[in-house]
Amino acid sequence: MHIAELSRFLFELSENNNRAWFVMNKPRYDILRAEFLQMVTRLIQDLSKSDPAIALCDPKKALFRINRDVRFGKDKSPYKTYFSASILPSGRKKPSEGGGPAYYFQISEDNRLFFAVGEYMPPADRLKNIRQHLIEDEAGFKKVIKNKALKECFGELQEDGKLIRPPKGYDPDHALIEYLKLKSMMVWTECQLDDLLYEDVHKKLVSGFKTALPLVSWLRSASFS
Repeated sequence: MHIAELSRFLFELSENNNRAWFVMNKPRYDILRAEFLQMVTRLIQDLSKSDPAIALCDPKKALFRINRDVRFGKDKSPYKTYFSASILPSGRKKPSEGGGPAYYFQISEDNRLFFAVGEYMPPADRLKNIRQHLIEDEAGFKKVIKNKALKECFGELQEDGKLIRPPKGYDPDHALIEYLKLKSMMVWTECQLDDLLYEDVHKKLVSGFKTALPLVSWLRSASFS
């Protein structure tokens, strides 16, 4: 994977986000897409050594399309300005589809690497199961959020979309009520790629994803019914 060339292509795309430019540069895109697929394939292979559950994840299905869904947003730019992938056993790309915790990463036009682990805005029934699991396994959850390596790599659980008030039906005085207010169970971080080469990026992702395995395992132990 030529990281510098990918960032260059994505930056140029951000400056020329239209079909005509994309068609003219499609050969470049095809080469980079194939390299990105190889990157994801190797990542799955190496990550499955510590998390065998994702060993059968299809790399092709893990990749997101570069085409944007412009039906509902004001921004009608036809293409995303980043390459991204989501790795999880179910084959579903989005944790919001209820497929359980995922390993997600993207490389963007500003030469940044973003990676995340967990479940982002899962559907209501799945979120209810996670909250119930938190109540029933308070000790296990505390062990996860106090994990030193996890906190050093990712910081605290993200609070994007967090409720202001306790969710209906939950004890507002519960010791972990601030976590019960969360609508996602996810950690993430990002860094500037600068002169990092492919091997550096690969090692960073494998290391970071392995660090988050306690969170992944805890989420998988929550009921999916």
